[in-house]
Amino acid sequence: MPMLTTPDLEIDYADDGPRDGPVVLLLHGWPDDRLSWAPVAAALAGAGLRAITPSLRGFGATRFTSAEVARTGNSAMLAIDAIALLDGLGIGRFSVAGHDWGSNAAEALAVGWPDRVMRLAMLATPPRLGGMVTPPFEQTQRQWYHWFMATKRGAAAVRADRRGFARLHWVNWSPPGWFDEATFERTARAWDHPDWVDVTLHSYRARWDEAEPDPKSRWLEDRVRATPQLALPTLYFQGEVDGINPPSATRAVPTRFSGEFEMVTLPGVGHFPQREAPAEVGARLLRHFLPTA
Repeated sequence: MPMLTTPDLEIDYADDGPRDGPVVLLLHGWPDDRLSWAPVAAALAGAGLRAITPSLRGFGATRFTSAEVARTGNSAMLAIDAIALLDGLGIGRFSVAGHDWGSNAAEALAVGWPDRVMRLAMLATPPRLGGMVTPPFEQTQRQWYHWFMATKRGAAAVRADRRGFARLHWVNWSPPGWFDEATFERTARAWDHPDWVDVTLHSYRARWDEAEPDPKSRWLEDRVRATPQLALPTLYFQGEVDGINPPSATRAVPTRFSGEFEMVTLPGVGHFPQREAPAEVGARLLRHFLPTA
């Protein structure tokens, strides 16, 4: 797969479809990898779109360029990484779809570069527009792992067994039997990255003010907090049986968008829509990103 070097990263990415086609950036989530998008990327590329799918910092073959680069993982920093990749590829305007971590990075892209982002799709994770508030106890219970990683013992436990920690979420967030062992093991290789734990810990600590965001991204974090709504065409995917962000936790999502907006609820699907229902997700994204097709 190709690599592109930016000041902070050597980014591992896939680039599928015609080079002159409309660009769609596909951002993966946690705990996952860029291959989660492979079937959808193939469908988009087959319809004439150029699908670019990077490994986020701390995942897969993407590497930091030096020991001096902070091992941060806040959403705005992921968005800045994505812009650096697209700039390096000479790409101006684009659409973006993101899952989980990628969902909030995609939202940050729309806030930070509104002249470049044409259309937005968010999968399984609601926007943080207007700033994050402490969730109600019911949702806090689902997000126990956020608080766990904010503690010294929790961090040590994740370092000691990253695969066991990730597997628990795969099991709890989607219906039984949605993945096989080969898929899990193949994906888990992306988490063998030497900086995966540090990036993970920072991502979750920073969102609850237990760590500072990367200084390079402070301007964008502040802008996301100060933006109550987005107006660009947006598609939101909700898994009907998502174990971490169920429908009850995403009722307010439509209020964050003032323009063209659609929420798609996928029956029987959990937290990993592009893995669990790739054909439907791909078809919906194709209609969204090529509305005149």
